[in-house]
Amino acid sequence: MIFITVKFRVLPEHADRWPEVVEEFTRATRAEPGCLWFDWSRSIEDPTEYVLLEAFQDDEAGAAHVGSAHFQAARRDLPPHLVATPRIVNTTIPQDDWSLLGEMTVQEG
Repeated sequence: MIFITVKFRVLPEHADRWPEVVEEFTRATRAEPGCLWFDWSRSIEDPTEYVLLEAFQDDEAGAAHVGSAHFQAARRDLPPHLVATPRIVNTTIPQDDWSLLGEMTVQEG
């Protein structure tokens, strides 16, 4: 899978409504056949920083995402809400879901 983490530094005046700003983009991306997940988190240390964790099945799914109309709209519509260019880590890994964190095993039962 392709695993991507992106940090967005949002202008303070847009930070509280960022989930609303990205709502359509998020919904459309999650509906893509090759999207495994597309999840936003807000920093507890910096309320203007959001982190996007996304994963796609393979290169074809990633290319379809980047070529989609909603991605192109996001390229146009999101930058005016940002302080700086988002920072990204993008890698391909040989798995298709989250692994368990063995160091914090929870006994279910």
